[in-house]
Amino acid sequence: MAADSLRGVEEDRGVRAPLPGRRGPRAYDLYTGDVARAYARWPTPTTIISDGAYGVRGFHGDTTGPEGLAEWYRPHVESWSAAAHPSTTLWVWNTEVGWATIHPLLAEHGWEYVQTITWDKGIAHVAGNVNGKTIRRFPVVSEVCVLYQRRFAIDTPEGPMPVRRWLRHEWVRSGLPLYRANEACGVRNAATRKYLTQDWLWYWPPGAMFEKLATYANEHGTRTGWPYFSLDGEAIVTAKEWDGLRYRWNHQHGLTNIWHRGPLHDDERLKGTLRRAAPRVYKPTAGSSAHLNQKPLEFMERLVRAVTEPGDVVWEPFGGLASGSVAAVALGRRAYVAERDKGFAKLARERLRVAAATADPSAEEAAVPAEHHRRPTTQEAP
Repeated sequence: MAADSLRGVEEDRGVRAPLPGRRGPRAYDLYTGDVARAYARWPTPTTIISDGAYGVRGFHGDTTGPEGLAEWYRPHVESWSAAAHPSTTLWVWNTEVGWATIHPLLAEHGWEYVQTITWDKGIAHVAGNVNGKTIRRFPVVSEVCVLYQRRFAIDTPEGPMPVRRWLRHEWVRSGLPLYRANEACGVRNAATRKYLTQDWLWYWPPGAMFEKLATYANEHGTRTGWPYFSLDGEAIVTAKEWDGLRYRWNHQHGLTNIWHRGPLHDDERLKGTLRRAAPRVYKPTAGSSAHLNQKPLEFMERLVRAVTEPGDVVWEPFGGLASGSVAAVALGRRAYVAERDKGFAKLARERLRVAAATADPSAEEAAVPAEHHRRPTTQEAP
């Protein structure tokens, strides 16, 4: 479907702006309407930031409890899985029980758990709202954001194989003894001890080492008609292609999986729309939040910065106020965001326009505390 084919229909109108200092690519595409109609025209995501239903009546359309979350998310997870590249990552915001409820659905569709980040809002989040005589649990002052990667299996004439098994399989198929893998890589024993082992010591070989294994096997192995370490049966995978099959991780020193920040009550919080932002909001006032689920831009920038590079594509299918996309634009990424509520979409549109007009990715990077400066890494899987 052409990118602009749905324009002219109010609920499908896209709003775009060029990337700072560039021509061609757009900084963002805001789709007002059901995101199910936008997925097909969005480019392949580098990362997806999901901040949808929590099962707490947090917006019109949210479920009334966690029991309905799996079916609420199912069509979206199916779309994400169909569009994902092997290196696509997924961030899922939710409550503890909300995330636990949808985790089996994600696993069913090929998403592998990586880690959980906990937002600790502190005691101020529940101050004055806890009755010690009636409460039957510890007060909740947290939300979670869970990182997933794609489960990568390689199609072979013998059927799909996990990467660990496939690497060993290809070397054995070449007819070469295992010890010669060390010779191929120019190492004493790292190739057999790490790259070709099948136990817990295995980890994903860097592209340079993978290419050495592949080149050596094809030069010295038995001729079979199907190249060794090939995904299509025609060409061997290069170092660059191999590294591209795994998600990037830009390490930020000093950050752990516990993020401390009080409730969003400062100037960043949008207020005063006088709309019922959610079913549980009965009489909104000038001091009422415009959206109950607004996330700190600081946190969204951390997520975007960790797994993407400038120019990469960020999906935010449940935009709300588009905090994830605002962060992406500020960092020079390309944001694709949808929001079906026209009131929220109007606020998101203004935030995105300001972000696109004022974006200075270099300044954003310079503003990161020294101990958090990122260092690109090739991850080692257990």
